[in-house]
Amino acid sequence: MQIAPSLLAADFACLQRSIQCVEEAGADRLHLDVMDGRFVPNISVGIPVVEAVRRITRLPLEVHLMIVEPEKYVEAFRRAGADTILVHAEATFHLHRVLAQIRASGARAGVVYNPATPLAGFEYVRHLVDQVLVMTVNPGFGGQSFLEEMLPKIRECARLLRDAPHPIDLEVDGGIDLRTAPMTADAGANVLVAGSSIFGSEDPARALRELRRAATRPSFPGLA
Repeated sequence: MQIAPSLLAADFACLQRSIQCVEEAGADRLHLDVMDGRFVPNISVGIPVVEAVRRITRLPLEVHLMIVEPEKYVEAFRRAGADTILVHAEATFHLHRVLAQIRASGARAGVVYNPATPLAGFEYVRHLVDQVLVMTVNPGFGGQSFLEEMLPKIRECARLLRDAPHPIDLEVDGGIDLRTAPMTADAGANVLVAGSSIFGSEDPARALRELRRAATRPSFPGLA
């Protein structure tokens, strides 16, 4: 199980300290949400922040583009230091083309599905995907509650990935904490994005370690 702390929940007044804290605690990668105020209601960070984060960490950096027309910015975010670029299936008319563009840039390509978006059609882009992110909240705000009705969707996605021609990460983002981490792990996820449950803690390093332990414990019967 890999843990990807979401920097959206970190204290940007001391971002370097927050990153070093989770890095030393064993974070596997860092997750950066880019919001444009159009695809989602909020505006967050952009290319300069990605560049700054890249300079202060060696951890893999995944950039989650919650923006319309992501194809316009793929190369810029790759140059800024993104190792993985995730785009929403709902945000572009040409998902196949954008995923191919991301791979051509040298980054890992990821596709994201909002809670109400079905996985239909994924088989036609699976060969271009290195990572699938299933949202368990509606994107645009941190600190939301986990939507348990997404568990069947995570299981469905896990089944689709078993026959993939190459290894594909199954990541879950939204409301991940000590209660929901084992549920998502049981459903088939191997990467968990966590923001508030880590950076909202008085001891983020301890929170990260506890989250990883929780994700390796089985959930209650009936969810797997």
